[in-house]
Amino acid sequence: MEIKEVKVSIRNLTKGYHDHEENGVVAFDGKLDVRPPYQREFIYGEKERNAVINTVFNKFPLNTMYWAVREDGTYEIIDGQQRTISICQYVNGDFAFDFMYFHNLPADKQNAFLDYELTVYLCEGTESEKLDWFRVINIAGKTLTDQELRNAVYAGSWVSDAKRYFSKTACPAFKIGSKLMNGSPIRQDYLETAIDWISKGNIEVYMGNHQHDSDASALWIYFQSVITWVNAKFKNYRPAMKGVPWGFLYNKYKDAVLDPEKIEAETKRLVLDDDVTNKKGIYSYILTGDEKYLSIRAFSEAQKLAAYEFQFGICPICGNHFEIEEMEADHITPWSEGGKTSAENCQMLCKSCNRRKSNK
Repeated sequence: MEIKEVKVSIRNLTKGYHDHEENGVVAFDGKLDVRPPYQREFIYGEKERNAVINTVFNKFPLNTMYWAVREDGTYEIIDGQQRTISICQYVNGDFAFDFMYFHNLPADKQNAFLDYELTVYLCEGTESEKLDWFRVINIAGKTLTDQELRNAVYAGSWVSDAKRYFSKTACPAFKIGSKLMNGSPIRQDYLETAIDWISKGNIEVYMGNHQHDSDASALWIYFQSVITWVNAKFKNYRPAMKGVPWGFLYNKYKDAVLDPEKIEAETKRLVLDDDVTNKKGIYSYILTGDEKYLSIRAFSEAQKLAAYEFQFGICPICGNHFEIEEMEADHITPWSEGGKTSAENCQMLCKSCNRRKSNK
């Protein structure tokens, strides 16, 4: 890859700046693609954005930017998108710095800002070389997420359309699923989760198979189906529903006959049960019947010792004596039958007997 250092004034950088949701972001008189397919959405907060503007006003050096040179002579940003957009937005009047918008500044301060020169490295090479270079030098600011890197590797028509549904602050997926989803759309968490669900954990395989599809409507339709199913079966929303692996549950149980009223009654009972320490696991438990999702409260060491002393170290099932380290606490009346994690319901079984009992 060939690399050449040039100086670009903010005046020239911001010429022709345009930020369009569908068509992307351009600057440098329309010759600079500020947000190529592999780039993340704008994620700088006010503090980071203002730090960029303050750096320019104080004539401090701003970190080097990297542009890739395209075959047609235009450019695309490899590194520096967040700084570029911050500068362009400020000059465009999108936000104020020190309580002053750019257009309210005296002419001499405006010119001083516009005359500031950025150091840019122009990089020429193949698509794979540009992507590899992007991975290496993109170390400033926030680290790329795994899904942002996948978007780079599988860049194409499918990713571009998928991001329209899943990757904006107020994207369609956020509007219908924010109460059920963890993470942030702009950091690609929604997109990653949706692909993870539909692909049953094979994200890279799915993206590779669909990279050149004209649109991502199948993924969007699937996501809507998951959210609709959850809202239909679990009618009363609770905060513990956020971050449940709903897509995997939908994949397995979408055709099962489920009574929303019975589900709500069971959910309420489990929410009020102090022995259930993982409330988020209630929803997986209701569908699977597997108690591991609930993290049933364990007996305390004091309860175990009291039961051991009361039994004189004798396992009540096999009748043999064991050291306490060779035994495990067990519910006399199983939790599933209403037994509580209390001293009165605790017994110590040898490990072999406890395993056999658990497997019945």
